[in-house]
Amino acid sequence: MVRRMKSITCDSHSSVAAMESASHTFQTRDGLELFYRSWRSHAYCNKAIVLLHRGHEHADRWDAIVEKLQLPDAAIFAWDARGHGRSPGDRGWAPSVGTLVQDLDAFVHHLAETHDIPIENMVVVAHSVGAVIAAGWVHDFAPHIRALVLATPAFRVKLYLPGAIPALRLLNKIKRRSFIRSYVGGRLLTKDRVAAEKYDRDPLVSRKIAVNVLLDLFDTSTRLLADAGAIHTPVLLLTAGKDAVVQEKPQITFWKRLSSRRKEFLALEGARHAIFHDVEQDIAVAKINDFIHRAFQEDWRLPSLQNADQTGFTRREYEKLSAPLPPWSTRRWFYAAQIVALKTVGRLSTGIRLGWRTGFDSGPSLDYVYRNCPQGISPLGRWIDHIYLNTAGWRGIRVRKKHLQQLLRMAHATLHAESKAVQIVDIASGPGRYLLETLAELPNSHALLRDCNARGLEEGRQLARELGVRNARFEIGDAFDRIALSRMQPQANLAIVSGLYELFPSNDKVTNSLAGLGELVEEGGFLIYTNQPWHPQVEFIARILCNREGKPWVMRRRTQVEMDELVAEAGFTKTGMLIDDSGIFTVSIARKAQRSERTS
Repeated sequence: MVRRMKSITCDSHSSVAAMESASHTFQTRDGLELFYRSWRSHAYCNKAIVLLHRGHEHADRWDAIVEKLQLPDAAIFAWDARGHGRSPGDRGWAPSVGTLVQDLDAFVHHLAETHDIPIENMVVVAHSVGAVIAAGWVHDFAPHIRALVLATPAFRVKLYLPGAIPALRLLNKIKRRSFIRSYVGGRLLTKDRVAAEKYDRDPLVSRKIAVNVLLDLFDTSTRLLADAGAIHTPVLLLTAGKDAVVQEKPQITFWKRLSSRRKEFLALEGARHAIFHDVEQDIAVAKINDFIHRAFQEDWRLPSLQNADQTGFTRREYEKLSAPLPPWSTRRWFYAAQIVALKTVGRLSTGIRLGWRTGFDSGPSLDYVYRNCPQGISPLGRWIDHIYLNTAGWRGIRVRKKHLQQLLRMAHATLHAESKAVQIVDIASGPGRYLLETLAELPNSHALLRDCNARGLEEGRQLARELGVRNARFEIGDAFDRIALSRMQPQANLAIVSGLYELFPSNDKVTNSLAGLGELVEEGGFLIYTNQPWHPQVEFIARILCNREGKPWVMRRRTQVEMDELVAEAGFTKTGMLIDDSGIFTVSIARKAQRSERTS
């Protein structure tokens, strides 16, 4: 529910006064209503600039910049992030940085729907912590925005005290909702004395920040720095030479690693962190104006990634992981020792023993992780199994299960509301625990679970009997056989492919499978698909664990933009996505267009 508040005309600046400024709210996915402002010079604008403030600040802090942006045909929007300004929540707190990234995704989709501006016609301008949120959003959700401007992104906050991060992690474990007060005052942010005093007197500025947010900011930034190559969006990055708040070197590292064909850099050598309120703000705004104008006027289309399995940074990573380490490498001997440990003492763990027997990526292994009930030989074995089941990847797998069920319910509700009998097909289900657990609560539906592994299907039949699920049937089938998929009867209106494409580095098999799904799913039907754009233990897995074929489990990660492009080529339009806070697993939902939509 969107609540539009009374319009407020700004008279403080002549240029701003020429634009109508209004206040609004939008609803996040967890039901929180966040405040945002808009500025328009025309009744209708088909372009948008989205402004994201730095930590501690709020939307009103952009007034002076809105005045200087020379974009009369664009609407301008600025939010108050949760816990900031006029938005609700404890000051400086959020459940996670991942939650803030999801808030941004909800905000942009709200703007597109409510103000009738295509996401393709939006540019995001983000500052400091806001810049990390924006970079995380572009990396994780792969939106097709026009361009991204990152000003002094807070990839590494200068904490100054030795051992600050470990100490904060300990504090966060002792007290889950703890806060620290920022040392940063106006004079550290800007050399403009008037601006510094205004910042220090601002009643909407809070110097508090939650410890969990600060730690998540560090961890999210670590992931973005390592995986900046996943970003193809045009990027302008601005740094401040006299920045006492964040480090400049990580910003440059991030910029160099970007895969963007259009990436530009501006170093403001005399500026402090708050470049939009410093003495060099006119230089920054002039560069931003020029960048945005060219983004709208020139052809800045993103490159196709359908051949990313043959060339590009994820292909290079895959080749590196597939090659053996040299004999003199210390990592080689470290991983060898890990293999010995996991094949001896590790076998006390039921989960590890199952992984060695069936493959750590197999359906039975996945089902064991879903159950999350530590088992083993002796208390030591159960303790090892507990550690195994709570590694980052397996925690993410269980979150993925919840996200699959959430999107499954959502798609079912939509089809049910349209008076359609819901025909579900999971083309590589394994035992299909997440689907079977959900089926019992989905009326007017029937599911077909297919897999090439007869053992996994038999486990699924047993589970269905235990759960009392009668609206499911099981069938041997090849998820990559386009002809077999396209000829399945009855025609499905909800197809699921979970945890499959991530196991195959080549795009040929994936595109073949998706083409079959494009022919199988009826018009207006849904496709739910998963992806693994990131994994913090990708080398550990490749060097130590085996897959379902008994070979080293080497993964080629697909960036989200690559995966979404492959799905779009099959005739589906992505409408939503969920992701765990660690950014490991995504679950997306896409809809097949009606014939009238395709021809319009």
